[in-house]
Amino acid sequence: MEIGYYPGCALHGSSGDYEMSVRACLDVLGVGLRELDDWICCGATAAHSLNSRLACALPARNLAIAERDGLTETLAPCPMCSAQLIKAGQSLARDPELRREMSDVVELPIAGTARVLNLIQVFQQIGYETVAHAAVRRLDDYRPACYYGCLLTRPSETLKFDDCEHPRSMETLLEALGSRPVEWNYKTECCGAGMTMANEATVLELSHKILVNAADHGADCLVVACPMCHVNLDMKQADIQRRYGVGHNLPVYYLSDLIGLALGIDERALGIDRHFVSTKRVQGSGFRVQDSHGTPVQESVPPRHDPRPQALNPEP
Repeated sequence: MEIGYYPGCALHGSSGDYEMSVRACLDVLGVGLRELDDWICCGATAAHSLNSRLACALPARNLAIAERDGLTETLAPCPMCSAQLIKAGQSLARDPELRREMSDVVELPIAGTARVLNLIQVFQQIGYETVAHAAVRRLDDYRPACYYGCLLTRPSETLKFDDCEHPRSMETLLEALGSRPVEWNYKTECCGAGMTMANEATVLELSHKILVNAADHGADCLVVACPMCHVNLDMKQADIQRRYGVGHNLPVYYLSDLIGLALGIDERALGIDRHFVSTKRVQGSGFRVQDSHGTPVQESVPPRHDPRPQALNPEP
């Protein structure tokens, strides 16, 4: 099985660990990824608010490349990218005049027929039973909080994927591999996404609330399928600690990380060792972590029977 692959800017930049994980995992499952030749940025973070034609032209070029190369389905692991590509494709498919205009702009014919998939949809096409059959290790020790964020399921009328308010696709897959996902309240709340540079205070507040809710419901890790969500919930934990005086020390995995572990892939091959919050379990004290400079910080996650975040300097 071979499908197109649109990595987008994040997976070829700050989220290279996500690309390592996706490629290693799908390779074991027999899925070949054919990267779009000469792809460009989809304009996800800013183009739509600046220029509507540019917001269409950027993803349109990538869709035209997929069509030119005979790729009927293309994986875009970043939900921001997949949403932009899907929205552009739908606009192109229903508007002949827009297709003509965009074809002139990108200098390639466009029909609007290329299908764009997120990572969960690729696992669904492979089949959850097939993934479970290929597993060599059960995930019984994991109690993840599956975090979908804003853009995996919304806007629902455009993406038509899972239940936009109460999605279960990640939980169903992980349950098939033996893990015990928790039910919690913040699985589709915003983490601040691209505001991490422009308004860090907002990102820290939103991400802090997500981490608190996950731990309060018994999670010992978060699972995401978005590079921006991973940045905010993993890398920003040290900043959250400094701002709120709470050390969550909650590991954040990509969905492909846990699938890869179940498939027997080494953590380093999945890029897990590149995460900021350590995933190493320490008996009796949760997880041992370092801050963004590699300096050990006080462990504040209690044993697994009580995973709630604790203040770094509790009152006597």
